[in-house]
Amino acid sequence: MRAYERLLDYVKVYTTSDPESGTHPSAAREFDLAHKLVEELKALGVEDARVDEHCYVYGSLPATPGCEEKPALGLIAHMDTAPDASGENVNPILHENYDGNDVTLPATGMVMKTSTFPFLKELKGETLITTNGTTLLGADDKAGVAEIMTMAETLLMHPEKKHGKIRIGFTPDEEVGAGADHFDVKLFGADYAYTVDGGALGELEYENFNAAGAKLHVYGRSVHPGSAKGKMKNAILIAQEFQKLLPVEQNPMYTEGYEGFFHLDALSGNVEETTADYIIRDHNRQLFEQKKELFMSCADFLNWKYGEGTVVVDMKDSYYNMREIMEQHMHLIDNAKAAMEELGIEPKVSPIRGGTDGARLSFMGLPCPNLCTGGENYHGRYEYACVQSMEKTTELLIAIAAKYANR
Repeated sequence: MRAYERLLDYVKVYTTSDPESGTHPSAAREFDLAHKLVEELKALGVEDARVDEHCYVYGSLPATPGCEEKPALGLIAHMDTAPDASGENVNPILHENYDGNDVTLPATGMVMKTSTFPFLKELKGETLITTNGTTLLGADDKAGVAEIMTMAETLLMHPEKKHGKIRIGFTPDEEVGAGADHFDVKLFGADYAYTVDGGALGELEYENFNAAGAKLHVYGRSVHPGSAKGKMKNAILIAQEFQKLLPVEQNPMYTEGYEGFFHLDALSGNVEETTADYIIRDHNRQLFEQKKELFMSCADFLNWKYGEGTVVVDMKDSYYNMREIMEQHMHLIDNAKAAMEELGIEPKVSPIRGGTDGARLSFMGLPCPNLCTGGENYHGRYEYACVQSMEKTTELLIAIAAKYANR
């Protein structure tokens, strides 16, 4: 089975993670795909395939004869999809021999414009997979799952393709920042790994944001507006005032490359109480710490202005830039780049403006940069995957495994 055919199947399984549940996995529905993948792995001949109580799927391909002492290589992807858009009842659509023009998503009439997404034109003549416009697609990261599964099938069917031991891992809850929470690095038993969780073909990433999440609680005082003078304290307006204290230019819509940001992700409440969810990001650890300090100083100022306890901040670091770990293991980058070039793929090494399971796993003792999947426009209804890019990514995984067999 080809990778894209697996993707068409996997996206129909509802696996959206839940950022508010506090459970592991965050949503029981994630087990549906996990059990499906275990059965498929076993059918392929991966005898040790299993899913644990936290919804982590593990399996392995034994080394080919003569490669038993070569490094064990891990390949990891996540099964959940982002809660930013619906992932239920996904209806994938194939756009064969794509003409390079705007793409209409039929159920909603939404148009994916090349003027907004100019990289679409580079895919002219290839086959795109989108949804009908009512949901996201789920190529993030079911494309990665499909490519790893197809790689496993290919290697099991072709024992002449040399490789060391390959460990396969599929995680839940990556999209809610908990993908590595219960990942058993010791059980996994890989010397090195790659997450297959990137975007366009050729992407190769070993730098990511330092990240924190902050929940801003604002407590006001509700009084009838007819007699509110000198008495009302409007929590909604104070939350707005807090946002205005943050640097305007450090908003995600104005940043790129290595530029960090403060992102107001959600806002809810009333005059009495308002809650705002923020994420704080920067590649530079020092600037990251400064951003957190500025965030807290804004809260302190409003407490001075409106009274102690008006603004309360719950802040927690999420993950750190894996670069400081990866710089000790640059062979992972060099081998991936060499494999890409041999396959006619142009390597595109760039910082991740986000995070992956690999960021946390790298600090847990498993160096783990990130590879492309062949999809783009993640976390929304304009998400798509390219069939030919998925096939090339599958070839890339096999080629990287061969590199470590010849190390």
